[in-house]
Amino acid sequence: MDTRSALARWHEVAAAGSKPEEIAAIMREDAVFLSPVVHTHQKGRPIVVAYLTAAGKTLGNDSFRYVREVVGEGTVVLEFETEMDGILVNGIDMISFDDDGLITEFKVMVRPLKAINKVWEMMAAQLERQKAAAD
Repeated sequence: MDTRSALARWHEVAAAGSKPEEIAAIMREDAVFLSPVVHTHQKGRPIVVAYLTAAGKTLGNDSFRYVREVVGEGTVVLEFETEMDGILVNGIDMISFDDDGLITEFKVMVRPLKAINKVWEMMAAQLERQKAAAD
């Protein structure tokens, strides 16, 4: 699958609410997530799906929008903007795909520092809610 088609699938999943089962369907089993606030790589489909689901619920509010796309061979960089509790968040999603169009790596970078702190706070709370719901 070409990169643009894989990217189109990501946009469909994100627009539909970043449901865990839909994210899992476009994710390799050995995918890796690189967080702007967690220093270790998060490895494996279940943890990557958990992080992207939480991100969809915290960052993916009504103000979220991608403002720029750079598409390369097997990799895309998507710049986004959103507002969280009155704080403007600017960041990028760097997504790598395999030849089947599945996500192999998802890296998020966020700025400014105030936004990083807000993302950390809200993501931690959302991940705790997801963990409690799963138990």
